[in-house]
Amino acid sequence: MAQLSLSRRLRRTPFTEGVLAAGVTGYTVYNHMLLPTVFRSVEEDYHHLKSAVQVWDVSCQRQVEVRGPDAGRLVQMLTPRDLRGMLPGQCYYMPIVDETGGMLNDPVVVKLTEDRWWISIADSDLLYWVKGIAYGYRLDVLVDEPDVSPLAVQGPRADDLMAEVFGDSVRDLRFFRFGLFGFGGRQLVVARSGYSKQGGYEIYLEGGDLGMPLWSALIEAGRALDVRAGGPNLIERIESGLLSYGNDMTDDNTPHECGLGRFCNTATAIGCIGRDALLRVAKEGPVQQIRPLAMSGAPVPAVEEFWPVMAGHRKVGRVSSAAFSPDFGVNVSIAMIRMTHWDAGATLTVMTPDGPREAVVKEKFWN
Repeated sequence: MAQLSLSRRLRRTPFTEGVLAAGVTGYTVYNHMLLPTVFRSVEEDYHHLKSAVQVWDVSCQRQVEVRGPDAGRLVQMLTPRDLRGMLPGQCYYMPIVDETGGMLNDPVVVKLTEDRWWISIADSDLLYWVKGIAYGYRLDVLVDEPDVSPLAVQGPRADDLMAEVFGDSVRDLRFFRFGLFGFGGRQLVVARSGYSKQGGYEIYLEGGDLGMPLWSALIEAGRALDVRAGGPNLIERIESGLLSYGNDMTDDNTPHECGLGRFCNTATAIGCIGRDALLRVAKEGPVQQIRPLAMSGAPVPAVEEFWPVMAGHRKVGRVSSAAFSPDFGVNVSIAMIRMTHWDAGATLTVMTPDGPREAVVKEKFWN
């Protein structure tokens, strides 16, 4: 099997030592860093995530920091979501679009203060787009990538583990809110959020010196809770309908095509660069949209290239992510389907590398 050649361009994280000691067996490259994806196996990690608690090194979830008097204006220019009611201490899921309304990223934005924001990005070089907007509009802001490395704690026992390390008050955090919690003599931003539907937190570690002490404290405190190292799990992600930027959507797709229209307040998000384009889309409606698709047969292979979705001899979409779900006993997938065939119950054919598979459009995702 071909191996990935490592270099300084693939940056280590403050938690790399712990990840290696935990027996990582699979990585992907994400924002020029290694993201651990598999430890025991995709399926075994999946069952454990849904029953216990895991610690994830998601340092690759880099931050774009925007600070200064025009910080709020700049962040609003990036998104069709109306941010006027957002308060310090809140986190918002925030589609970011270009001038055509195409998706550039789908980060969580963290409002630290009125003039300081973190944009916690998916896999893309968004920093340069934000810098370009700031410079082009001569805004009074500083835009950079701070030394911040997120660590996620995910799973149904995440509350118990976090309380062991940060105290019971961490349980009081509401979804998509954050607070400051002490560790190692420092105050860390801790948010109730994460890239799974199993519940959990993200810890935003500023500076790398506390990386391994924090990792070790979580692992030690979680021994009685069956804690393990983990990472975003392909099966659980698809069951939950959590989209992957660069896989399920790109700048060729609008938020409405990605099922993210509820995060677009296009009429009131004054200043959004892609607003005019998205107003037209909102009025006319998308001609294709993300849908959950269940496929029959044996477990499917990994999706390396789009799989065509056919209605007879006509191509009506494509599958971007797929995996066999042990809990639901079916191949679950994320597909972009044309409006003529996206209704729940529609029967289609997916052209997989193993041959054609019958597929059914589902009304909603599984989790």
